[in-house]
Amino acid sequence: MSLADHVRSLGRGPGRSRSLTQDEAQDAMALMLQGDAAPEAIGALLMLMRMKGETAEEIAGFAAAAQAHVPTLPQVDLDWPSYAAGRTRGLPWFLVSALMVAQSGKRVMLHGWNGADPTVRNGLATLGIPLARTAAEAEAALNAGNIVYMPLEDLCPPLLRLLSLREVLGLRSCVNTVCRMLNPARAAASVQGVFHPSYRLLQADAAQRLGWHALTVIKGGGGEFERHPAKAIEAFGLRNGAPWQDTEAARLAQTRRLADSAGHINSLKVALSSAALPRFETEVILGTAQLALDTLGCSHSPLHFPDGSPAPTALSLTA
Repeated sequence: MSLADHVRSLGRGPGRSRSLTQDEAQDAMALMLQGDAAPEAIGALLMLMRMKGETAEEIAGFAAAAQAHVPTLPQVDLDWPSYAAGRTRGLPWFLVSALMVAQSGKRVMLHGWNGADPTVRNGLATLGIPLARTAAEAEAALNAGNIVYMPLEDLCPPLLRLLSLREVLGLRSCVNTVCRMLNPARAAASVQGVFHPSYRLLQADAAQRLGWHALTVIKGGGGEFERHPAKAIEAFGLRNGAPWQDTEAARLAQTRRLADSAGHINSLKVALSSAALPRFETEVILGTAQLALDTLGCSHSPLHFPDGSPAPTALSLTA
């Protein structure tokens, strides 16, 4: 089929238009990634989908096609996407959480694109999390420390071009969700953050269609997988391949925003040692890491800060 055929299915008009099947969506994304589809057709398809709202079948099909464009990567335990652009909510403490999961013995692949905001990639350098641009570099990093970050511009340049159409179209498209569902190393487990709560169940349904084993999706700080410790968190996803939902209780009896830490903490270096880290930020990191471990089925695994100091195991609600 041509991309125009898929546009026609989506845009015939009231009573005649319909969503794409998973196979049709996979074909449509493959056509867009090939690089020779008419830009007018690409824009039309993405905006028609935005108007009607994506289905789990469509997201699963798009993600499968995008994953097919990614080179074969080393095996990992946990997929951790980071695609929140224009972060305004403080430092990316979730990077410390990912590092702690890796230190527990699990292989973690971070991947992403955050627009013009350098906060996440600066955080990688601060914490010593290696950035790999090839499969060989990723393998070496994982063998050395169980963690690596791969940029979308190296994983799948055509997908980045589609994502960047937001600058042309002026609106977010389903490609943002597809990036979170990319799972380039085909891990059995993934953790994902969203900004809009309605996407939590959509991504969980798509993951089940793709045959994933475990997934946790939360409304996270700035759209990242990062939990607010002073709020109860609604989590959606999969456990053992089946739909799962849970509510994580607040870890602190405190009212504040994640962005409040930006005023007195200007570097992730403070998280290298638990002794210098304030309680609120400690709970951001631990709460996020423990959600990730629960996704992996290792909720009782001990955690350590980057300096090797053990994380507290007894938690209580305190101001």
